[in-house]
Amino acid sequence: MMQAPDPIAVPPEITAWFDARGWRVRRHQAEMLAASDAGKHALLVADTGAGKTLAGFMPTLADFTPTRLGDAKPPEGLHTLYVSPLKALAHDVQRNLVTPVEEMGLPLRIETRSGDTPSDRKRRQRTKPPHVLLTTPESLSLLLSYPESLDLFAGLKRIVIDEVHAFATGKRGDLLALALSRLQAIAPDMQRVALSATLADPESFREWLAPWGEIDTVELVIGEEGAEPQVEILLPDEERVPWGGHAGRWAIPQLYEEIRKNRTTLVFTNTRFLAEFIFQLLWDINDDNLPIGVHHGSLSKEARRKVEGAMARGELRALVATASLDLGVDWGDIDCVVQMGAPKGSSRLLQRIGRANHRLDQPSRAILVPGNRFEFLEATAAKDAVDEGQRDGEDFRPGGLDVLAQHVMACACAAPFDEKELLAEVRSSLSYAWVDEAVWQRVLGFVENGGYSLRAYDKFKRIVRDRNGVWRLSHPEHAARHRLNAGIIVDSEMLTVRFRNGRQLGKVEERFAASLSNGDTFFFSGMSLEVEQVKDMDVIVRAAKQSATIPSYGGQRLPLTTHLAERVREMLVDRASWSRFPDDVREWLEVQDWRSQMPGPGQLLVESFPHANKHYSVYYTFEGWNANQSLGMLITRRMEDRGLVPGGFVANDYSLAVWGLREVEDPAPLLSPDILSHEFIEWVQESHLLRRAFREVAVIAGLVERQHPGKRKTGKQVTFSTDLIYDVLRKYEPDHVLLEAAWADARARLTDVGRLANLLERSAEQLVHVKLDRVSPLAVPVMTMIGREAMPQGAVDDELLLEAETLAGEAMRVDVPLDLEGD
Repeated sequence: MMQAPDPIAVPPEITAWFDARGWRVRRHQAEMLAASDAGKHALLVADTGAGKTLAGFMPTLADFTPTRLGDAKPPEGLHTLYVSPLKALAHDVQRNLVTPVEEMGLPLRIETRSGDTPSDRKRRQRTKPPHVLLTTPESLSLLLSYPESLDLFAGLKRIVIDEVHAFATGKRGDLLALALSRLQAIAPDMQRVALSATLADPESFREWLAPWGEIDTVELVIGEEGAEPQVEILLPDEERVPWGGHAGRWAIPQLYEEIRKNRTTLVFTNTRFLAEFIFQLLWDINDDNLPIGVHHGSLSKEARRKVEGAMARGELRALVATASLDLGVDWGDIDCVVQMGAPKGSSRLLQRIGRANHRLDQPSRAILVPGNRFEFLEATAAKDAVDEGQRDGEDFRPGGLDVLAQHVMACACAAPFDEKELLAEVRSSLSYAWVDEAVWQRVLGFVENGGYSLRAYDKFKRIVRDRNGVWRLSHPEHAARHRLNAGIIVDSEMLTVRFRNGRQLGKVEERFAASLSNGDTFFFSGMSLEVEQVKDMDVIVRAAKQSATIPSYGGQRLPLTTHLAERVREMLVDRASWSRFPDDVREWLEVQDWRSQMPGPGQLLVESFPHANKHYSVYYTFEGWNANQSLGMLITRRMEDRGLVPGGFVANDYSLAVWGLREVEDPAPLLSPDILSHEFIEWVQESHLLRRAFREVAVIAGLVERQHPGKRKTGKQVTFSTDLIYDVLRKYEPDHVLLEAAWADARARLTDVGRLANLLERSAEQLVHVKLDRVSPLAVPVMTMIGREAMPQGAVDDELLLEAETLAGEAMRVDVPLDLEGD
């Protein structure tokens, strides 16, 4: 921590503006100015409502005050860049910055730049830029691809990265890390600033932010503490937490009453479908005709802007939203935030709670609505973590090679580059410090001609090298093609499920379709279907002769954080803490404890029992739905090989239930770590997982272009192109740099294989196998999901309740031992 800043260092124009509003310059705002004056980069971690954005811009505002300018003229050219993960956030910040700038009378011009900015303004910004430019990582990378960028950024003093936790650990973070390295090379004195409300490990973010990972060059500024958030867990009026389901539709009448009581309520859901579903349920009982809106990423830009405007003007009583509104949009008049379903992480919950009040000195009020009993435990764990101020988040991973290839091309579009100088620049970013000469030459070789197998084709020849190691574009037209296609976000496609005769059954998300191999069976549209072929944008099926093995995929899921999973495990064995739970939840745990065991920390509990003429095994992994779904795929493959006749599996965030016609006497061989070197590789290659990952890296790396002047390729055309190239590379160049990048993606993002590997390594020592005569209480939530296809989450909740009650009656029956019956 730095010494307390000198309050006199804050120019009087700024303190006078704060005073006029009845505010004061907060300690962390002054410290951010002091860090800048000391020539240091800075990372600010401060609660929502603490004036983070103003703190990040404090040095910029100070530079333009008469006190600091003296007799000098205001600096010309681009002074400060602001980068945010959302275009909406940039527009919001512009609104909030313009007010102090105008009221202080500062000679400061502020503009935004994103995909929505008119092309004539973009052109003008490259030669006559504003003092402050608000943009996104993708727009910044495109800006760096223009020859004018070398002059444009030469005088850059500062870059401010907002909501850094939201994208630094992913591919957009990789793109930004490379942009930071490039900017630092163009403007060596540029200061880096990052802002966040929710960081579990500020030190790793300091390292990411620092040039060459030199952490001491980045000052860590901790914001003033605000009022403690008020978090409560909503329980059904009759005090019965549901056994199954995720939608929390039981809470709709109570939620509507909450909306009626408040001025404005923000309702968060974890998926786009659930946002629409909850919105519809609220609308159905909206007898008062309250203005209620919905906001998620699938809506058109116009629809989102319209809702954001209505919310900003205070015209809505409630807004149902997804993660599209998690970040920073500043609405101070929200009385209450509601989280439908479990929050999946304490940092995510804090981020969402922070949308209420958006003021530091007033407590944010939040209500958590658990969809089922495990979600009640998770909600309790998240509330405890928030009360204790504990954060969680994703770990950093090595930067992606597809993103590096895109950056190399952007640099070539701007100007010829020396390969040794650019490698040194790239390696100054912590994300790419791992890139050695051999990897670098493979990346350059790919950008040069597509690689060994593709170099005969002129369309892949994008850059050429002279004898001195200087690279330049092979033809000027490649620059326009790059700018048309560059970007990181590759839209997920929907695939049509159809019979060979053309009859269509509906659409499934590509992520689910990619996990299927020929011969797999899955449940969809009320039928058991067998996959004949996944081709282009179609899943071609026939009616299956037996019941489906694989449950249908119900939409993208937020992963359960490791930290929250660990808290739930601890809660399960902390019997003294059960007294604070509702009676039915406490009884659920007590009967589980009596009849079986609790899956505590340091254990992998597997329960086996007969049910409905089948043999079931439930694995309590707590590794999240994605990892459990992948594990289900692998275990059923291994059961098939060992003659255990698997029938199918179903997964949730906490457990995996697998069933078959034969009893699993010992689950240990099914969980041996070599499953990741045998069945996993086989599954990824046979299914379309690797193809799907390859499509994304091929688009990001610029191998396949989505857009040509005046024309955009359809998803089917892009998939056709990438599939052809994928087949060529698999056959003739299996070590191609993009296949390596696709494997890294398939392991990390599509299957959560890192979590799986940890689980399987632990299973050798931690496996506890309990055989039971019937279903256990803890198994009921996952068992109620069996046979549920990808119907609307919530639409099947009523059926689930009936089935759950039957299962629960069986599970909760406590048989009295024979020798006690006479007492």
